[in-house]
Amino acid sequence: MEDPRDAEVLDRLLASRFSCRGFTDEPVADDEIRAILASASRTPSWCNVQPWHVDVVSGDALVRLRRDIMADTSAGSDLPFPPGYTGVHAERRREVGWQLYEAVGVAKGDRDASAREMLRNFEFFGAPHVAIVSAPGPLGVYAAIDCGLFVQSFLLAAQARGVATVAQAALAQKADFLRGWLGLPDDRVIVCGISFGHADPQHPANSFRASRVEVDELARFHA
Repeated sequence: MEDPRDAEVLDRLLASRFSCRGFTDEPVADDEIRAILASASRTPSWCNVQPWHVDVVSGDALVRLRRDIMADTSAGSDLPFPPGYTGVHAERRREVGWQLYEAVGVAKGDRDASAREMLRNFEFFGAPHVAIVSAPGPLGVYAAIDCGLFVQSFLLAAQARGVATVAQAALAQKADFLRGWLGLPDDRVIVCGISFGHADPQHPANSFRASRVEVDELARFHA
C-alpha cells in the first residue's frame, strides 16, 4: 500500500548520505552488517541473476589486508577506467576534487600531498570494515550494472542504520591482488569496494558535500 512518508524517507536518506572519508574505529555489529546486506539483497537485476558477490573484511583480517594492499605494487582493473574527462564531466570531477583537497589542506600543485590523499583509499579511510563487490566475468557489462544497483542499495541501507559509507572504484585497480588475497575465481570481476563504519564528525574530509545538478540539466522530457 502506498505511504506518502516513504518518499520523504527515501529523499532524506539520499540527501543525507555522503562519501565518508574519515571513520572512527568503532566497529559495526555483525547483525547490523547482515541486516544491511539483507536489505541490499532485494536489489533488482537483469533476469534476476543477482550477480553480486560480497566479501566483507573486518578486524584482524582488515589489518592484514590494509598492510598487504599498501605493500602491493600491482595495478590494473578488470573494468576499464575512463581514458580522460572532458567538458562538464571534467568540471564536476575537478570541483569535488578541490573541495576534498581544500578540506584536508592539500594546496594546489602539491603533488606529494595529493598522492598521499589518494593512497588513503587503500587504507580504507580508516574504516573498520570494507566490502569488496565482485561479479562473474562471463555475465558481461550488465552484471556490472546490476552490481551498481546493489552498491546503491547497500549505501542507502547502511545510511538508514546510521552507518557511513564510501564507494571506491580505486580498489578495483587492485583486481589481481584482491582476487588472490580473497581466494576468488579467476573469472571473477572486481567491481569496486565499499568502506564503511561510523563517521568521524571531526575529520576534515567529512566537512563538505558534493553538489548535484538540477533535474532540467540531467533529463529531457518528450511528449
